[in-house]
Amino acid sequence: MSTDEEALSRARHDPAAFEPLVDRHSAALHAYLFRRCGPVADDLLSEVWLTAYARRADFRVVETGTVRGWLFGIARNHALAHWRRNASAPTPGSPAPGGDDTWDAVDARLDAARLRPALRAALRELPPVEREVLVLTAWEQLTPAEAAQTVGIGAATARSRLHRARARMRDLMADHPADRRAGPPPPLVLKGAQT
Repeated sequence: MSTDEEALSRARHDPAAFEPLVDRHSAALHAYLFRRCGPVADDLLSEVWLTAYARRADFRVVETGTVRGWLFGIARNHALAHWRRNASAPTPGSPAPGGDDTWDAVDARLDAARLRPALRAALRELPPVEREVLVLTAWEQLTPAEAAQTVGIGAATARSRLHRARARMRDLMADHPADRRAGPPPPLVLKGAQT
């Protein structure tokens, strides 16, 4: 049993045991929500934690998977509800708030800013089902299994969609001028992904 699972199990009877989960996952969940919903991320994050706390007794490792994937699934549902209420589209790849202000980080952000329009255009070309798995694994650093859990599909389906999305992104980004100067694009290496 992982630390998260132990904390969630204890939180069923001891509400204070829920706090380490909030401390451990709030930053990642906030970044996920901010990239998709912008400035309402704070409000949505509060809703995510209220939902997770209310449903803490419903979590089962065998049926549900990891606590992290379960939390991202709750966050995804709140983001989707927000989009439906406001008829606004998600913007994967938008910068998350905060960050490191070292010169290397500034250079990296400038390079990313040059690539961002092409990256967004390429992401828009992907089918939504592939794009979502790619964004969850690349930006949110979920494993393919956690991404599968988040969107409610099987792990093999998520790996297949991720493979297709990575191949399409390589093809779509191959024509970008910045990539031509640097040579062929490197393969997208994602946490937990098998190449």
